[in-house]
Amino acid sequence: MNHTMMQYFEWYVPADGSLYKKLASEAGYLAQIGIDRVWMPPAGKGYLGRNDVGYGVYDLYDLGEFRQKGTQSTKYGTRKQLEKTISTLQKKNIQVLADIVFNHRMGGDELEDVMASTVDTWNRNNVIKGLHKVRTWTRFTFPGRNGKYSSFIWNASHFTGTDFDELSGEHNILLFENKHWNEHVSGENGNYDYIMGCDVDFTNREVTDELYN
Repeated sequence: MNHTMMQYFEWYVPADGSLYKKLASEAGYLAQIGIDRVWMPPAGKGYLGRNDVGYGVYDLYDLGEFRQKGTQSTKYGTRKQLEKTISTLQKKNIQVLADIVFNHRMGGDELEDVMASTVDTWNRNNVIKGLHKVRTWTRFTFPGRNGKYSSFIWNASHFTGTDFDELSGEHNILLFENKHWNEHVSGENGNYDYIMGCDVDFTNREVTDELYN
């Protein structure tokens, strides 16, 4: 049997919280024309709130349930609407594929002082400024969620690096002290482990336990 998947979102859909409702209303039509799998957008709250496409990950536990980053709803709708949409699709025998972003976090809640080296944007293996103190948005406390689902607090030890120093006001790629980029990645820009925001350190057991949870 051949399967046909639809990616039911794109970057410029309206930021009005209507996508889930629209998808639910079209579930019957999609099944009728032979769509049996739907790729849905990242459901977690992004650091840009309702304007975030979902790849600027702030809180993976907030699926449009808590008021964080200025909004309860994500760009696509609320958690209740998401659950209803998934149920509607499944009743039409359409499998739902979730897009979940683990690699980075953005929009930290508190600043931390960290020692870091500045690396070359075009060759992340090349240090252009040795260890120095930086101030980074690496502490994620999720005050709007207040510990529901998980009490895990992210801090600088859970990341390999980031891209902004509040002390200098400069945007640079910063590799934290005693950290290294993951080796099993593309060689683009020397090492493309670092992509954006606060880069998650998958060698940290606390991190991997939380992501599995």
